[in-house]
Amino acid sequence: MRVTCTVNGEQHQADDVWEGESLLYVLRERMGFPGSKNACEQGECGSCTIYLDGVLACACLVAAGQAQGRGVRTVEGLGSGDELATIQQTFLEAGAVQCGFCTPGLLVAAHDLLERHAGPTDAEIREALAGNLCRCTGYEKIMEAVRLGATRRATAS
Repeated sequence: MRVTCTVNGEQHQADDVWEGESLLYVLRERMGFPGSKNACEQGECGSCTIYLDGVLACACLVAAGQAQGRGVRTVEGLGSGDELATIQQTFLEAGAVQCGFCTPGLLVAAHDLLERHAGPTDAEIREALAGNLCRCTGYEKIMEAVRLGATRRATAS
């Protein structure tokens, strides 16, 4: 089967897609978007979090054929050109990037939170990131990065 979808604003196509292939596999291996990570393949860890038509989804749980004609936004599409999105920059500044395996999913989830809620509380940040597991840290640097991102977005407005 052929799958054609818009990824990060540009149309992409994958041929000879097996019916059971995940969108995560197609994005990484067939379309050249390796940012989303393959960790649990069960939608439990959040490492493969993407936007599918503007809604957060675990790409490992989406059959590639379900993306036909739809819009996908990956961690690579959060910024603009060579410019990082605010949340990507604050993750770097706060030291919230360790091994990097959970980082793409956390970035997409945090980006989504800040798009929906300009000044989230710590409880709201924890809830928004609850579907993303990090094995390297106690999450404090991640919380700090999201808080800093919220502050930066507020002062930029």
